[in-house]
Amino acid sequence: MAEFLLCIAQYLVIMVVLAAVGGCGAYVGIRLRKKKNAKAATADNNIGGDE
Repeated sequence: MAEFLLCIAQYLVIMVVLAAVGGCGAYVGIRLRKKKNAKAATADNNIGGDE
């Protein structure tokens, strides 16, 4: 019975680690995309403002 509970605990730890890695990846991806969009918006404003 103890081995079974340890096996379940091991899978839970792996699940938490994988969820944390996925969450970090999502956070970094959203942050990079917002930065890229802001950079593109400033570039568009600079191009359109010269006319």
